[in-house]
Amino acid sequence: MTIKPGAFRFNTDSMKLEIFRGSANYNGSASMAGIGTLAAGQWEEIQATSPDVQTGGTRCVVGGGYTPSGQLNNIDYFNVDTTGNTIDFGTFNSSRRNGAKISSSTRGVFAGGYQQDMEFVTISSTGGGTVFGNLSVSKQHQGGISNSTRGISVAGYIPSPAGGSNEMEYITIAATGNAVNFGDLTTGADYFVGGTGNSTRGLTGGSVVSGQYGSIHYITISTLGNSADFGNLTTATGDGSRRLDGDSCHANAVRALFGGGYSSTPAQETVIDYVTIATLGNATDFGDISTDGTYSTASGSRTRAVFMGGSQPYRNVMEYVQIMTTGNAVDFGDMDVTAMQRTAVSNGHGGL
Repeated sequence: MTIKPGAFRFNTDSMKLEIFRGSANYNGSASMAGIGTLAAGQWEEIQATSPDVQTGGTRCVVGGGYTPSGQLNNIDYFNVDTTGNTIDFGTFNSSRRNGAKISSSTRGVFAGGYQQDMEFVTISSTGGGTVFGNLSVSKQHQGGISNSTRGISVAGYIPSPAGGSNEMEYITIAATGNAVNFGDLTTGADYFVGGTGNSTRGLTGGSVVSGQYGSIHYITISTLGNSADFGNLTTATGDGSRRLDGDSCHANAVRALFGGGYSSTPAQETVIDYVTIATLGNATDFGDISTDGTYSTASGSRTRAVFMGGSQPYRNVMEYVQIMTTGNAVDFGDMDVTAMQRTAVSNGHGGL
């Protein structure tokens, strides 16, 4: 059949609305159920983001961290759609590291990170952090999950009484105020957990709980409740499995990537895994970052994931991959500080 220019369809693989540019004929196969194979022409994804995000590129803001000299309050930024070094953005009111990354298309929230408080920035601007509210207790080594309206801090290490927490708590990103209980991460009292997801489903990866090393769990962001089992990272058994300190994971609407992480097996600290968010099951190998990804962080856009920093030794390197491909990461540029345990937010992740 003939497809008219301007026709719409919903792509069930990408979960995106598409518009047809040009003209073409289907191959006439009844088995194609009205979708078929195009002989010419092109379906183009309709972007539901603002024009400045579409044309100006996605911005990532990365803050805090740790160096041999101590904890940082630095904030810097870069444009994900280019390559190059970071640029100064401002400073936090409090130094922090290893917090939860939460962001909408306009606002980035840095939750905890050896602090009880949360600070936010307007991603498209520059300047210092502004107090948002408090978590239930001071936390670090958390995971962060967010869509366009809600952000969730997952698990984390608490100093008193010392140990892991299985608590998940949420905020409304456009507001300010204290976090509210969401439910429990069912791995148990946990930290070294990474968080990511799309607009409906949030994923966590990694664990310090015996028997849960390398586990992946999921939640439905718009509801409340405990996490459920999704599968495992590729290095998922014994002490050798990865623990994603630094929230070193990123997603678009379809696929989530988990990169680097602490491991007693050094070869596993460069691994990148991926999963299809809408399914359940174990992760698949994607490729590698070039050097040790312990205590690295990650963020990016709907097309790119950028992995930043790390330790053993301390690194200022940034590397990126194209999310819907597979392969090893390539050089992006350098951060303005050589640090580990930084936290990175963006206005173009898969939850938006």
